[in-house]
Amino acid sequence: MKWSISMPSLAQMTGSLHIHNFYIDKLKANQERLFAIDPELAQLLDNVAAVLSEHVVALAEDIAEMEYEES
Repeated sequence: MKWSISMPSLAQMTGSLHIHNFYIDKLKANQERLFAIDPELAQLLDNVAAVLSEHVVALAEDIAEMEYEES
């Protein structure tokens, strides 16, 4: 059996970008709320938000490249 891996569509990538941003906002809100109660958990949430933010940058670059290629 031959596997075919296709590139996600621009709409899928844009949707993923919005989902990433949604969860980053949620993580940051909870991180701020938990900071006084559980600083270690707050730091963990901050770290997860940082990783997702890196993905957002990469996604935004890929989206810009796809939009440029389509124009």
